[in-house]
This record gives sequence, C-alpha cells and structure tokens, in this order.
Amino acid sequence: MDLKGKVAVVTGASAGVGRELAREFARQGARVICAARRIEKLKETVSLIEQEGGKAIYVQTDVTDREQVKHLFDETIRSFGQVDLLFNNAGRMTAIGASWEVDIDAWWQDIQVDLLGTFICCRTFLPHMIERNSGVIINMDGGGGTTGAFTGASAYGCAKVAIVRFTESLARELESIGSSVMAVCLNPGFVRSELSEKGVDTPYKAKWIPHVVDKLVNNKGVPADQCAKTTIKLLKVLAPELNGRAFKNGTDYEKVTQNLEKIKKENLLTLKYITLD
Repeated sequence: MDLKGKVAVVTGASAGVGRELAREFARQGARVICAARRIEKLKETVSLIEQEGGKAIYVQTDVTDREQVKHLFDETIRSFGQVDLLFNNAGRMTAIGASWEVDIDAWWQDIQVDLLGTFICCRTFLPHMIERNSGVIINMDGGGGTTGAFTGASAYGCAKVAIVRFTESLARELESIGSSVMAVCLNPGFVRSELSEKGVDTPYKAKWIPHVVDKLVNNKGVPADQCAKTTIKLLKVLAPELNGRAFKNGTDYEKVTQNLEKIKKENLLTLKYITLD
C-alpha cells in the first residue's frame, strides 16, 4: 500500500509509538486521524504533523467505549470520506505481579484496553472496508504475543497472544467472503514509552519484570519511530499470502517477498502448537 492520498487511523496516538506512527503516515502522504483519551497530547501530535506540512485531525477516544469508537469512525468519514488503514496501537500494561497476587480489576482493565479495544475498533471500521473491498488493519503485537510468556505481566501477555490469534481468525473470515481487506500483526520490539515506564512503576517490578527494568535503566530497546518505519516497509510488500500473519521489528521483507508461496503453504508466521511427532 502506498499511503499517498490514503486515510489512516491510529489509536493511542497521543505519545510514543502511536505518535510516531501518525507522524510517519503523514510524511508518506496520508491524511491521519489521531485517536486517544488525552486530548492535550493529541493536539501536540496533530501540531507536530502540521508543522511538517502534513494533514491530521484528532478525535478523543476511549477504545473500550463502543460509542466513542463509533464517533471516531463517523468523524473520520465526515472529514475524509473513507478509511484505508487502521492501526490498533492503544494499549495498557499496569497489572504487574504474580497471577495469584495481582489486582483483579487492574488485570481485567489491561485485557479490556488491549484486546477488547482492538476488537471494538475492528468491529466498527470493518463494515466500511468490506463495502469498499479495500483496506488494511494492523494490530499491535507485543510481549506475550508471538514472543512467548510474559512473566509478571500476564494480562498484557494474554491480551497480546489473543490479538495475534484474533488477527489470524479475522484474516480467514475476510478470505471466506472473498474480501480484499487484510489484517496483520506487528511487534515493534521493546520500546521505551509511557506504557513501559508505567508498567515498571510498581512495587513488584524488580521481582517480576526485571528484564523490562534492565532495558529502561540501561537505555536498551527500539526507538519509537522504528516501528513506524517498519510499518511502511510492511505495507509496501503486503500481499494476500501474508494476510493474518505476524511480523516483528527487523523482519527481512525482501526474504518475505521471495517466500510468499512457502509462507502460505506451510502456514508460517502464525501461532502454532508444535508436538514431538
């Protein structure tokens, strides 16, 4: 997908990866709708885009509220008439600790933002994309998704692995009706952001997520804008054979394009149950 002239919606666009996604999409020529809960931060994102000559608007949105997501969709159509790309980036990781100790409400709230929020956005925007027979949805993978267990952050991990499987299921559903709309997952790697910083600001951080603390303290990880650059690379090579697949930062997309038939035939880049047989 060439983003020039396209319309892109980014959730969680108030800071971090979401902000950089919105900025990069605008640089590529897309008109961008920035969605998040914090309106002042959203205004900052839009201002940064406009300073670079891009076009963007903001819509205050809680992705767990279906009426607010419907309003996001309506404002997008009213302003730009269509949706070509939806990047479900909004996330939460606050329930840190052992599963037998962690706060139940915080655990469930993480699931709601990460998983339910992704589903509500897909459910709201997909009918429009299906009607146009065009569009791409990118769902944010993360710790616990394709990377394996996320010890000490089980809610976040459960939500992310569910998002990967949901994306696979969604792709197969779209294919079953002959739709050209595609859905994929992207894992940006560890990014220093408000989400990761808040996630370790708990009494249990040293015990349960020391690897995250280490990366923050020693300034390790991937820059927030790297995910945006990776997304552009992915969009440029996206093909029907890649529908429903999960990708990560650093993926060799030249190798991917050379192996499209193998990826589809062997069902690669998906969640699998591997046995001894």
